[in-house]
Amino acid sequence: MVVVGADVHKKSHTFVAVDERARKIGQFTVRATTPGHREALRWARRQFGDELEWAIEDCRHLSTRLEMDLLAAGQVVVRVPPKMMAHARASARTRGKSDPIDALAVARAALAEPGLPRAVHDEQARELKLLVDRRDTLVKQRTATINSLLWRVHELDPEHEIPAGAMDRIKHQRALQAWLEGRGEGVVVELALDELSDICAVSVRIKDLEKRIAALVSVRAPALVAVPGCAELTAAKLVGEIGGIARFSTDAQLARHAGIAPIPVWSGSTEGRVRMTRSGNRQINCAVHRVAVTQIRLPRSLGRAYYDKKKAQGMSNREALRCLKRHLIRVVFTTLKTTTQPLHQPTTTTVAAAA
Repeated sequence: MVVVGADVHKKSHTFVAVDERARKIGQFTVRATTPGHREALRWARRQFGDELEWAIEDCRHLSTRLEMDLLAAGQVVVRVPPKMMAHARASARTRGKSDPIDALAVARAALAEPGLPRAVHDEQARELKLLVDRRDTLVKQRTATINSLLWRVHELDPEHEIPAGAMDRIKHQRALQAWLEGRGEGVVVELALDELSDICAVSVRIKDLEKRIAALVSVRAPALVAVPGCAELTAAKLVGEIGGIARFSTDAQLARHAGIAPIPVWSGSTEGRVRMTRSGNRQINCAVHRVAVTQIRLPRSLGRAYYDKKKAQGMSNREALRCLKRHLIRVVFTTLKTTTQPLHQPTTTTVAAAA
């Protein structure tokens, strides 16, 4: 088996092949286009045969097209986390940073960790991710505009109070508009009304996206929505960020990918202690954290019972919460493995025929 590591960029991709002993045996650079990917595939097959594994640094915006082209050609593709690649580069004898050095580090990292998740392009999961990401962007824009608007209202009248979290509701938006229109003319009033108009328009777009996301996830993963504390947006975040549950063979792999697997930190008499990890996909971690916190607040939920059980064993609140998150990621894995129903098959290209 030859592992081909890829260092991906917007304009070009550099490939470095290594053998089973992690020795560099080839290097190739192509343009970051489908014809370039076909050329790289022909080079690898001509030089090393058909027993290939492609290791790509997990940079979705840069590597998506490359992954789709390789998968369409029937190749095995694994994703290497950037932190793992950085560790491999730091431990190498070759110093410096270049595209070949980075590609070699990616290949060696994949060779050292044979259990890395394989790339799987689930078109429905990608749609959910794009929609959720777009909603998150609009929410951030609305929050920034609301903060600016509140300061203008404070400048006009420091005693005029707006309830916290009320600016996304039509009733409060109309009330503020009427109040601003009654303040007469001026640049501050003009800008405040303009910002309020932006908030109203963005709120409508956010609501439309939420309805679309809810409709998609109710068909894609209805059992996940049925998990206590996992509403439509959280379920959509999990499905979109996981990107196809089939690429994980065990819940332990998913837990490590999400940064939820505990890290042992015990020695001597402190046996059994663990701590959180700051690596992994923080979006999945955050979504599972929301589910865990919600279940803890529900007095009769299974999550609250599990949390109380861990605390009764002598764990602190944080340790019990970490254990609950590890339990919930197992629930998410099992639920998606057994109930996920894709709406349509992922699209493919003509790379297989061209190669």
